[in-house]
Amino acid sequence: MSDAETLFERIIAGEIPSDKVYEDATTYAFRDIAPQARVHVLVVPKKRYRNLAELASGDPQLLADVASTARKVAEIEGIAESGYRVVFNTDGDAGQTVFHVHAHVLGGEQLGHFGR
Repeated sequence: MSDAETLFERIIAGEIPSDKVYEDATTYAFRDIAPQARVHVLVVPKKRYRNLAELASGDPQLLADVASTARKVAEIEGIAESGYRVVFNTDGDAGQTVFHVHAHVLGGEQLGHFGR
């Protein structure tokens, strides 16, 4: 992994503004700047891992923290009862563009199906 800071590390540090939804000791959640649903919040672990696979093998507790924060975001946004989607894009073919693992929490409307 490169020593260069990722966009998300700069957001977490407050160097780049974000619309924060939630923060705790291990995660930071903020609104996506190009939302794909009425609610679209990114949940980022404060410690950088490249992707979901790296996070799962490197720090399973932090992965659990990300999942717990996704649930908290759904509650804060009022979509926990109606339903929400949590998506991790892993590497380029899946559409990952920032290589600091993050979960997309999507909801607030009927979501379409995955795939082609």
